[in-house]
Amino acid sequence: MSLFFRKKTFLAKIETTYGTDAVPTGAANAILATEIAIRPMEGSDQDRNHDTVYLGASGTIPYDLHMVMTFKVELAGSGTAGTAPAWGPLIRACGVAETVDAGTDVTYNPISGAFESATFYLNIDGTLYTLVGARGNCEITVNASGIPYLEFTFTGLWTKPSAQVLPTVNYDGFLKPLMASKANTPGFTINAANHVLRSFKLGFGNEVEPRFLIGSEEIAIVDRSDMIEMQIEATPLATLDPFALARDQATVEIDLVHGTAAGNICALNIPTAQMQRPQGVTEAQKIKEWPLRLKPLPGAGNDQWTLTLT
Repeated sequence: MSLFFRKKTFLAKIETTYGTDAVPTGAANAILATEIAIRPMEGSDQDRNHDTVYLGASGTIPYDLHMVMTFKVELAGSGTAGTAPAWGPLIRACGVAETVDAGTDVTYNPISGAFESATFYLNIDGTLYTLVGARGNCEITVNASGIPYLEFTFTGLWTKPSAQVLPTVNYDGFLKPLMASKANTPGFTINAANHVLRSFKLGFGNEVEPRFLIGSEEIAIVDRSDMIEMQIEATPLATLDPFALARDQATVEIDLVHGTAAGNICALNIPTAQMQRPQGVTEAQKIKEWPLRLKPLPGAGNDQWTLTLT
């Protein structure tokens, strides 16, 4: 009997105790994702290198086993201001704090310790792949005429895949996304000045390391280096001079707002982004554009960016 790769369910839940299965359910923890891929048995192989009287291969021992999952989730709110979105557990497991102000907003910002972890259940047509202790990395992408996405890469401790019936899932917590456009993405500013945006990406830059030691096995976030990559319409240098900003190690404030209706407004603020050396000048439709890179810098700490849903 053929197994269909298209038939998938994906569940995710924050763990109470690191590495202990949080037992997500289809009713409460289903994730509506796209481009799901899994590497189900990452690790290394130790060759036993036996010396024998004959030629031939020696056996190997697999070790430091773990799983890696990649996928994308559409960037949208919950539909109700002050209610966390269904994708909240995913971004929390990327070294991010979630602060809920009921009835008003939900705010996400990076943290530097006490990182949460998640349990993932990926069922592909009856085969269940379970990741426990999962932590990862995220990129927020907003591209003109495209769906804004949260793009994730997660690493989790390995468990042996098992035969399980596909669960019944509830995706009611996921709103239909809005295409990024002039109407749906009403705000993009650099130092409070409006600019024309083609593409934008905020990468969290998490350094995720599997640590397999005697007495401890963990997927750890050990460092972070956030980075912004974007392409904008070039302007007169009197309006924005990225070359002088890079030379002077200067910083700018960036604001990007997507969505217009209460419960589905996602506002990203980067208060102190240092301009990096421009790597070139390009064109699109015979209009000059700048591909730019910037580094979000912490101020008081853990404040290099905030994502606020209202």
